[in-house]
Amino acid sequence: MSLLTPADLDGWRLPNRVVLAPTTRARVPGGVPGDLQAAYYAQRAGAGLIVAEGTWVSERAVGFSNVPGVYTEAQVAGWRRVTDVVHALGGRIVLQLWHTGAVSHPDFLGGRPAGPSAVNPGERVHTAAGQRLTLTPRELSVAEIRATVEDYGTAAENARRAGFDGVEIAANGVYLLAQFLHPRLNQRTDDYGGSAANRRRLLSEVVAAAAAHGRVGVRLSPWWTGGLFTVDEPLRAEYDELVAGLAVDYLHLRGPDAGPDFAAFARYRRLFDGPLIVNNGFDRETGNAVIEAGIADAVSYARHFVANPDLVTRFALGLPTAPADPSTYYGGGGAAGYVEQAAAMAAVSQ
Repeated sequence: MSLLTPADLDGWRLPNRVVLAPTTRARVPGGVPGDLQAAYYAQRAGAGLIVAEGTWVSERAVGFSNVPGVYTEAQVAGWRRVTDVVHALGGRIVLQLWHTGAVSHPDFLGGRPAGPSAVNPGERVHTAAGQRLTLTPRELSVAEIRATVEDYGTAAENARRAGFDGVEIAANGVYLLAQFLHPRLNQRTDDYGGSAANRRRLLSEVVAAAAAHGRVGVRLSPWWTGGLFTVDEPLRAEYDELVAGLAVDYLHLRGPDAGPDFAAFARYRRLFDGPLIVNNGFDRETGNAVIEAGIADAVSYARHFVANPDLVTRFALGLPTAPADPSTYYGGGGAAGYVEQAAAMAAVSQ
């Protein structure tokens, strides 16, 4: 097996194992996807699977400028344009569902953000006025937690209506579901805090709410480093229990920042009884190697796909990949660095 061989993700047939990772590009002013997003994902429809950028499940989830949502009819219609184009080109696409929780700012919400507990996460927030420091959030009430679960269920239903083939739950990084998983951020003493099982409860309820409307994957980052969100070995052991108990259509793991660590991914391959997608630092050679070793079923790419929308073709032809330009990652509403890259066939003809 290699990156270019077909994959079966729990009965879901993919033509190759090269996945577009969910990548925030901040190109959606007003939160409604348009023709620019249709063009962006159409260029990358050769991926075995597209995981579309993190998308707000409700107005209460917002915490980053120029990011789309999936909670209004206009947003559903905008995303329908994207999925129709991707499907017309033979692609498969799921939507990542996102909630920033405590890592938001009053600039977005008009009031203090809410999280699992009143603990300042100590992060920076990208707002229209520039980067802002997080504040100490208020603690979510149980009623608000239940409303949040409903938001995820509604978002999954809207994603289905928008034509997506499934959804991915973002439980990675520094955002709401990861906040509930972390004992430094979650200091609750009710059914959603205290024990590891209780801290996993929100994620379990969110997965169940989303699964009522179709396929569901989960993205986790058990090797996250930085500030309060750093995952140490005792917490990683809790992730072992979480992964072993997950009943989802696939698991998407963000690996250590030091580069592809096959042993780290193999740890969770042994625990998760389902398709595994791995991410962070892979190129063509290491991507092929992790699949040939039987550690992963597919590999997701972010920076490579940003600069090379025809990444699968480049891998197939053995062509070099262009480097990404970080100055264009979060580009407001412009096409530069978004849909203007040169095609692989131009390199072949030279």
